[in-house]
Amino acid sequence: MSSVEPPIPSQSLPRWRTLVRALGHRNYKLFFLGQGTSLIGTWVQRTALAWLVYRMTGSEWLLGVVGFAGSILTFLVAPFAGVLADRVNRRGALILTQVLAMVQAFALGALALSGAIEVWHIIALAAVMGLINAFDIPIRQSFVVEMLEKKDDLPNAIALNSFLVNAAKLVGPVLAGWLIYVLSPAQTAAASENYRALGEGRAFLINGATFLAVVAALLAMRVRPGPPRPPRRGILHTLREGLNYSMGFAPIRAILLLLALTSLLGTPYTVLLPVFAKDIFHGGPATLGFLTAATGLGALAGGVLLAWRTSARGLGRIMAAASVLFAAALALFALSANLYLSLSLLVVVGFAFMIQMVASNTLLQTIVDDDKRGRVMSLYTVCFMGMMPFGSLLSGWLAHWLGAPGAVLVGAGGCAAAGIAFALRLPALGRATHPIYIQKGLIAPDGPGTQPLQHRL
Repeated sequence: MSSVEPPIPSQSLPRWRTLVRALGHRNYKLFFLGQGTSLIGTWVQRTALAWLVYRMTGSEWLLGVVGFAGSILTFLVAPFAGVLADRVNRRGALILTQVLAMVQAFALGALALSGAIEVWHIIALAAVMGLINAFDIPIRQSFVVEMLEKKDDLPNAIALNSFLVNAAKLVGPVLAGWLIYVLSPAQTAAASENYRALGEGRAFLINGATFLAVVAALLAMRVRPGPPRPPRRGILHTLREGLNYSMGFAPIRAILLLLALTSLLGTPYTVLLPVFAKDIFHGGPATLGFLTAATGLGALAGGVLLAWRTSARGLGRIMAAASVLFAAALALFALSANLYLSLSLLVVVGFAFMIQMVASNTLLQTIVDDDKRGRVMSLYTVCFMGMMPFGSLLSGWLAHWLGAPGAVLVGAGGCAAAGIAFALRLPALGRATHPIYIQKGLIAPDGPGTQPLQHRL
């Protein structure tokens, strides 16, 4: 008999408890608490790092370069990491990635506090973190299903994961802004670099300490054996098999393409937020913290909305609408010169992007074969995280010639076109996923009075 108590069936839960039904699984509850603590530290570090780079250099281009360095290895390595995710003990692999990320944060903090930090240090350590993320993200995404005793709760677990990310995005940047403002009050050239980097250095150390919470949660889990691993063929053969499967099935291909275009053209606006904070709104690190937190606030609302849902049906239409809404709000943000209006628009940006991201994750994990889950989620990582370095370089280059608002406006236009194209493909995608939804028991077989799936996707 398993030592893990089965969760209460969703249909017997009060309405409000369906919002957090995945927390009825002991392992997932541990993960939720540990990951939530760590993610606050992650956003503290991201905000402090962006501010430090722009304060040291005053260069939009170098902001793009740091973003590129932090993601390019994710793009190159994640597909091979997906092969690993389908072969290894995922919990053990996650413990290793968390320890390595902790070491990276402590190294960054030590350099900042010592006053010896230079831009090349930041670029090199950003690349190290990108390599760690290349393995961590697809393994972590694939591991979610192993933490659940009931796969019906997978959409809720994915929504809660994203809720965590954005709750941390709400708290972390504000905490980072406070740390920088309080601990680094001297911003004059006469101040020593050691003193000027004190706030950022403390932020990096705080992030490093929060990884201990994730490691402790992973060690405390009692995980049942996962599905049988595929035969150990050559890495290239296994990788090619995953690519052929993903690119050969139109719904997976379309979801990944929309996510890739959004990450390439839309999400790099975050790289330029220090420019908006300093040059357009004439603020400091606190302003940057509020801008970043505004997107987190909107994403929280999106996460709550999706967590209420008990089925993946209809998420295709929601994805299409959210992608167009994201593009429209981003375009208006680019045109705004009023801080309060811009904060409101970033709430909408965060809300729409959260909906699109979680919906795409949920749909992929719903229709994918279990033995290819790691490889498909590695492609999800490539499209979500791996396209960002190219977007960072593109936005940095465009910002150099058009200014930050012009760069964001161009990206928003591309995202709008991608969302409309996806919406036009929905009927065909619904027909392709119809047999899979029947096979997995998500819908009843067609019969008299049933609707075709293209009206449900």
